[in-house]
This record gives sequence, structure tokens and C-alpha cells, in this order.
Amino acid sequence: MGPEDLRRVLGALPSVPRSRRLLVSPESWDDAGVYRVGPKLAVAQTVDFITPVVDDPADYGAIAASNALSDIYAMGGKPTLALSIVCFPSETGDLEILRRIVRGGAAKLKEAGVTLLGGHSVRDPEIKFGYAVTGEIDPKKIVTNAGAKKGDLLVLTKPLGTGILATALKRGLLPDAPLRAMTAQMKALNRAAAAAMKASSAHAATDVTGFGLLGHALNIARASRAALRFFSAAVPLLPQTIELVGRGVASAGLQANAAAVEPHVAWGEGVAEPTRQALVDPQTSGGLLIALPASRVNGLLGRLRRAGVRGAVVGEVTAKKKQYLEVVA
Repeated sequence: MGPEDLRRVLGALPSVPRSRRLLVSPESWDDAGVYRVGPKLAVAQTVDFITPVVDDPADYGAIAASNALSDIYAMGGKPTLALSIVCFPSETGDLEILRRIVRGGAAKLKEAGVTLLGGHSVRDPEIKFGYAVTGEIDPKKIVTNAGAKKGDLLVLTKPLGTGILATALKRGLLPDAPLRAMTAQMKALNRAAAAAMKASSAHAATDVTGFGLLGHALNIARASRAALRFFSAAVPLLPQTIELVGRGVASAGLQANAAAVEPHVAWGEGVAEPTRQALVDPQTSGGLLIALPASRVNGLLGRLRRAGVRGAVVGEVTAKKKQYLEVVA
């Protein structure tokens, strides 16, 4: 669902019961909820499942797993347990395809050191797959949306464009090279990026997924009562992203994201329309957007580089303005 539709639906929910053990609740639109179970231990919980974004079943399963685990990493937690969610047309579909999907997801969970406890399946004409994930986190070291401070720089750990490229794949417009790049990126865990983030004492973070870069940045801005300025030329993009936008490739989710952020963003002169679309493109298993003091950025980038993660400074945190977001050329 688009961010505005989701806000309207969730607005009908009763307020969350207040408990001293509830450390992160839905009000801040964080990536996961966090509940304290002891003085030095809290649990972070999240759930995420997706429709196929690539044709290979095992790759799709691995991407779904990496995508679900990402919310725990973004909070500074360690994912430990998972329950699978499967929607599949069992009466008409090829069960070997489902076996490969499940194996791909299980292999990614094993790579992350996560134990699969079980799951739930339903018959559905459209394939969907993912996980509910529980992670461990130090109550004193939670990284939320709400900690960004004026003067912080913003670091992004994966290029944008997966939504645009996946749409191109469905239309038969995506060559092999960008397909391989997109698939490898979506399968990659955010574990190393999260470790570098924690070692750098980041102020705030989120993973960039369905709401696009600007949609998730808006959550940070609101929760932190600050504004975020992005340098569009510095935002890394997957190969052929801009070219495909120019050919009219865009998902329905992109348009919903654009409509949701438009009242809250000031576009600078020189930011071309294809770039604007890339900045709201819904991502699958995207990178982390990290806010931290400028004095710690080189340390973070060094840690990311040594871990084989591509990090880029893409913006800064400023004082609250009329609009939460600003994008300059």
C-alpha cells in the first residue's frame, strides 16, 4: 500500500497501550517495534513479504529474506528468529518452484545466522513470500528515526533503482547486466552496513524500501523534528535507471510515493524529472540511510569500504523548515 493509504488505515487503530517496556512503537514509523525484556536485552519485531521481483525462484526467496531481515539491521539489532509467510497457487502452480523459493530464503537466513521456527501458508493466485522476524537489541543502543540532528550528514549504503529495473524486467526491457547487478544488490544483507553504523555511533537510520528514499527520509525528518537536504547528483543509482525512466518505466508504487512526499519536498532548479522519480522509486531490500555527525563520516565510509559495502554521502540534516525535505541538483 502507498504511504498515505497506510496512514489513513492505521489512523483507525486505538493508541498503543503505554508500557515502560515498549521502547519503540508504531507512532514513529520506525522499521521495527522494540520491547524490553530485561535490563540489557530487548526484542525487535517486524514482518515483510513481497511478490516476485526476479524470475529465478531461489533468487526471489533470498531477496525476500534479505528484505525482511533489513528492518532489524536498520534498528541496530541482530536478527535471530524467523517465521515464514507463503502465498502460493498450490492447485495450479508448480510445487518445485515453491521448493526453490523456500530453499533460497532458508539459505539466506542461514547466512544471517537466523533460525527458522516454522511459518504459515495459504492458497493464493499470486505468489507472495517473506518472513516475520525477531531480533535481539541492546535497549541503550537502539537506532531509530528520531535521533537525526542538525549538522548530521546522510550516508546511503545501496544505489537506488530496484523498483524501476524490476518493472522493466516484467516488461522484457531489462538487459542481463543490469539484471545481475540488481539481483546481487537485493540479495545482499544489510548486516555489514548495520555493524559499521553501530561502530560509528549513528544518530538515526532507516532502511530504504517500499516508500522510496524520500518517503523513508520523510519519516526521519518528522520523527527528528528536522529537515533533510539531499544532493541529487550524489545519490548512487543502479545502471540504466535514468534511461529506463526516460522510456516511461515506472511502477504504480512510484506514483503513490511521489504523491505522498510532494507536499513535503522543495525541489531545486536543475533536478530533472527522471531523477525525481528515482528518488521516490519503491525499493526492495534497499540500503540503509544513516544520519551521523560529520566528524564520524569518514570512519563510517572506511568501515563500509572494508566490508565491501558501497557508501555515499547523499545529504545533510538541517533545521526544521516549512517543508521537511529539500532536493538540490
